[in-house]
Amino acid sequence: MKPVQQRFTGKVALVTGGASGIGAAVVRQLTAEGCETVVVVDLHGGSAVDVSVAGDVDRVFDRTVAAHGRIDVVVHAAGIDDPESKAAIQRSRESGEPVDALRLVSDQTWRRLMSVNLDGTFNILRAAARVMVPVGSGAIVTVSSSAAFDTLTGYGPYAASKAGAQALAQAAAKELGAFGVRVNTVAPGPVDTPMAGRTPAGVRQAMSAAGVRDYAAPEEIADSICYLASSGASNVVGAVLLSNGGRFTVS
Repeated sequence: MKPVQQRFTGKVALVTGGASGIGAAVVRQLTAEGCETVVVVDLHGGSAVDVSVAGDVDRVFDRTVAAHGRIDVVVHAAGIDDPESKAAIQRSRESGEPVDALRLVSDQTWRRLMSVNLDGTFNILRAAARVMVPVGSGAIVTVSSSAAFDTLTGYGPYAASKAGAQALAQAAAKELGAFGVRVNTVAPGPVDTPMAGRTPAGVRQAMSAAGVRDYAAPEEIADSICYLASSGASNVVGAVLLSNGGRFTVS
């Protein structure tokens, strides 16, 4: 058996969306690799933090610093998908008609996608910067989506929310790098998470068919995230690491 690396010995990490899926896999890997403390931030479970609410985010960062003195690593994996648009794509596949999703998206769905995926990323980046800039060090990894580059027809609102969050993270990387804080992003393709488990069968089939490989395991995405968060990526700043099973490349 390959020995487990110990890249995070003594570190304090905070992981959003850490109760399930990609976030939970990151928590497990950070812990296995020697992290002194991993604070799990999630809407569900003990923390009950909504990343779209700035006050919730600021309080959990303040509590973590008060308890542990610092935060060395922040992984922002919390996010939501768009069941309304997925349902419209599924109807199209069943009927053979063109996808008719955009005009059916509700204001509530649009606002919730933006508040969680985009506003949430802003809230996390700002809170992390407030903690890390004064001490001149830290690593932040956000989770975007390959949909930010190339999305299914009809899945525009989700793609827009992730593209905005990705652009924000790259802008933050340029700014915070001057203070010794690294920001990078992982953009997965389809991942076998509880969220993906709610995807209609026809939509899942379309997502699977687009790549060289089927859905990734959460642990595979966690590997990419932990690399970017580690000292082994000390020269990597503002990167977007595609982990999408060969669905497309970006040059």
